[in-house]
Amino acid sequence: MIQSIEGVQILGEISLPYQEILTQDALEFIRDLHRMFNKERKSLLQKRQDRQEEINKGVSLDFLPNTLIIRNSEWSVSPIPADLQDRRTEITGPVDRKMVINALNSGAKVFMADFEDASTPSWNNLLDGQINLRDAIRKQIDFTAENGKKYSLNADVAVLKVRPRGWHMEENHILIDGEPISASLFDFGLYFFHNGWELIRRGSGPYFYLPKIESHLEAKLWNDVFIAAQEAVGIPRATIKATVLIETITAAFEMDEIIYMLSEHLAGLNAGRWDYIFSCIKKFHQFPECVLPDRSQITMSVPFMRSYAKLLVQTCHKRKAHAMGGMSAFIPSRKDEHINKLAFDKVTADKELEASTGFDGTWVAHPDLIRVALIPFDKILGNNPHQKHIMLENEVITASQLSNFTIPDSCITEAGIRMNIQIGILYIESWLRGVGAAAIHNLMEDAATAEISRAQLWQWIHHKAKTYYGVTIDISMYKFFLADEIQKIKHLIGEDNYFNGKFFDAINLFDKLVTQEKFDLFLTTEAYSTLLIGEEIEA
Repeated sequence: MIQSIEGVQILGEISLPYQEILTQDALEFIRDLHRMFNKERKSLLQKRQDRQEEINKGVSLDFLPNTLIIRNSEWSVSPIPADLQDRRTEITGPVDRKMVINALNSGAKVFMADFEDASTPSWNNLLDGQINLRDAIRKQIDFTAENGKKYSLNADVAVLKVRPRGWHMEENHILIDGEPISASLFDFGLYFFHNGWELIRRGSGPYFYLPKIESHLEAKLWNDVFIAAQEAVGIPRATIKATVLIETITAAFEMDEIIYMLSEHLAGLNAGRWDYIFSCIKKFHQFPECVLPDRSQITMSVPFMRSYAKLLVQTCHKRKAHAMGGMSAFIPSRKDEHINKLAFDKVTADKELEASTGFDGTWVAHPDLIRVALIPFDKILGNNPHQKHIMLENEVITASQLSNFTIPDSCITEAGIRMNIQIGILYIESWLRGVGAAAIHNLMEDAATAEISRAQLWQWIHHKAKTYYGVTIDISMYKFFLADEIQKIKHLIGEDNYFNGKFFDAINLFDKLVTQEKFDLFLTTEAYSTLLIGEEIEA
């Protein structure tokens, strides 16, 4: 049994397996991290709001004048471990047991186990995920499916990286001194405490992906957490290595500074494209000139996304860090070869663009796409682990290029409106059922793409945007399409699955996010309240 620990209250179920994760030492460790850093975390979240208010008033984003010396000085990141030198393909996915085994066996160089956008943060998902990763690291993991098929680890597996939840999230199942613990510190702390030394003994290390960062001060907070955590368990400083997802437009203006603040712990930056698009909508949601077209038209080849990608490569390589490309969300079909050909062609074109731009590796969502993504990088890299010699020295990326969202020959279509409605509802319903990565129409949708869906609809309605045919998008049009798409969803999944699922909650939440006057910052914080009600935990 878990003993009473000063300042710690556990509201989630404590089964026997969970007691192996929620040990007294581990709980004291995350409690101490929370006490040290939660005040600063809250202060930084307030700074996000302050910055948003400035943007709302018309203050333009620009590179920071007070950190010019960082951008203009000569410095680089600390040495990167051998097992993180070649990252030409990385696979991402949730932390359920079967996924962990398949991803580690996939042939990718790295597996990013995701507690964030690809996982619903139910208590069971979080604790089971911690158990699964612990077992995988120790090569003690297996799984038997309902059909009797057995899964176990190969001798050679991908390098493991873990993505905790972002600074904005809280974990309501654990209270520290009467307040919810930071979800970031909960996910990071439990994983690091139980596995840091074990990973080192096995020739690797505690490696992380850091999501949703909006400023270099938030990166500094992570660096401070890393230092304190390593000191607490006796691991040498700079053993932790992290890759930061540049998935907010404010972070794009502070890439040098983010690398600098994490330089002793930094392995690279990643172009988190889907969240980045959502961030562009969110930060400029009040401005009609920033209305974006159908999601399918916002590719990495459009001007503002090309500027973002080039700046990321340029900045990383100048500092001897890895530049990682973004997610290809396509999922091959087991039945339709025509769909597969289209998907493979799009993935190939996307990865050819990344490799030729100078990226050192890329993400995929499905094992069958690893080989497709590898070919363009193998062609350029050959036997080299990366291409950090590509400096893009002749590229000058300006503030206006990053924040000019004009896309030539783009438009909003009825199909785009309908697709956003259907994807948004299907994904939120899946999330509320505990499945945070959902295969929808041969795409692996996660929270980021659902965020785009609901954010675009809010943006189009709020600013009375027009479709390609000049029809104004308003509430009545949206409601008509919503009713129609709900019927299509019933037909798609069957009425029994519809009424036995979480569709009523999903539709209500989605409709609220789209139609209310205020633009909510994250759908996951709203959805988390609904999730907690289902678990009988107060939000």
